[in-house]
Amino acid sequence: MALEMKVPSPGESITEVEIAQWLVEDGDYVEKDQTIAEVDSDKATLELPAEASGIITLKAEEGDAVAVGEVVCLIDTEAEPPSSNESASEKAGSGDEGGAGNAAPDLDDQKANKENTNEKAEALTQTPSKSSTPNQQQDKTYASGTPSPAAKKILDEKGMDASQVPGSGRDGRITKNDAENATPSMGTPGPGSRGTSRTKLSMLRRKVAERLVASKNETAMLTTFNEVDMSAIFELRKQYKEEFKAKHGVGLGFMSFFTKAITRALELYPAVNSMIDGKEMITYEYKDISIAVSGPKGLMVPVIRNAENLSFRGVEAEVKRLAIRARDGQITVDEMTGGTFTISNGGVFGSMLSTPIINPPQSGILGMHNIVERPVAIEGKVEIRPIMYVALSYDHRIIDGKESVGFLVAVKEAIENPTEHLMDGNVKKALEL
Repeated sequence: MALEMKVPSPGESITEVEIAQWLVEDGDYVEKDQTIAEVDSDKATLELPAEASGIITLKAEEGDAVAVGEVVCLIDTEAEPPSSNESASEKAGSGDEGGAGNAAPDLDDQKANKENTNEKAEALTQTPSKSSTPNQQQDKTYASGTPSPAAKKILDEKGMDASQVPGSGRDGRITKNDAENATPSMGTPGPGSRGTSRTKLSMLRRKVAERLVASKNETAMLTTFNEVDMSAIFELRKQYKEEFKAKHGVGLGFMSFFTKAITRALELYPAVNSMIDGKEMITYEYKDISIAVSGPKGLMVPVIRNAENLSFRGVEAEVKRLAIRARDGQITVDEMTGGTFTISNGGVFGSMLSTPIINPPQSGILGMHNIVERPVAIEGKVEIRPIMYVALSYDHRIIDGKESVGFLVAVKEAIENPTEHLMDGNVKKALEL
């Protein structure tokens, strides 16, 4: 009986997927629930498990776009699994017919092999005679454009071809002086490789590209910047990070502070937590924060649901869980759907400053960057402080300059004074220590 395996629906509104990679070959025996393929949707890469055990027949090629519900392979459920004894006997008999692959050759074979070896050795050690040298006369008469040995060495060092250099010697021969005075023309290829490769973009990458272009074309995107003194967070982490990790099993990172600061700022400036729907503006009472993370298949944006209700421990645990699932390719479409505001941390890659692109249909995204010790003026004195530049890109159609600047200042205030604005003056209670 041949079981037809059809493409399951990865999520609502997804009508087709792309076969990213087959993990088995046509004719292989597969076990039930074994991962047989990876498929790309426009939102994520998902694994396709075998629905039964048997011999598989592939009905689609890698790179094919197939509709949800379409048959991609057949599984012969009546096929018997290959026995280990058969595989072992096949390997043992692969050297010769009748399993005699390890048998010693007879005397005639040994004699013939010895004669062949002697003939090869004699051919290799034979010295060619003077009369057999076909290019002997060319050593004395050079064709036009032929470089002398010294000129050839110079041209090789410059990465130039002899055809690019006019020769001034006898019969047009390229002299050492010609090579020394030769200069490569503009655009002359160097000695390195100039190969190219062509790789098809995955469906996920193509969808990300479409969304980014649409975001730039369909929103009135503007970016405002500020700088944040990270000294207070540095001190809190230095004092409590070991105790926090020992009790909760997760680290006390920067993301929890910024997530809490953003949910507070969204409460103060609800327009930033809004979206345009036709001629209407939808403002959300909850704060679902999308976290941009780099996965093996490209950019993933999992969502922390109701981040406003989570503690520092809750945020750190959720960030860790989602990051691991994205890294391992286990993130689901539902976990990346929705979100009312996005955080992008380019600082982990060393970015000093950027203008992040809005994640549509959202209206705002905060870009975090690397932390660098910089001289700043503190009460009339110059001090060295750990400074991070932050950027807020927003849709100017519904967010005014006053709101955008006020939002970013609110984030700055919370990060620079987290004890007062994020912890209600009680650090240990906020960190659940």
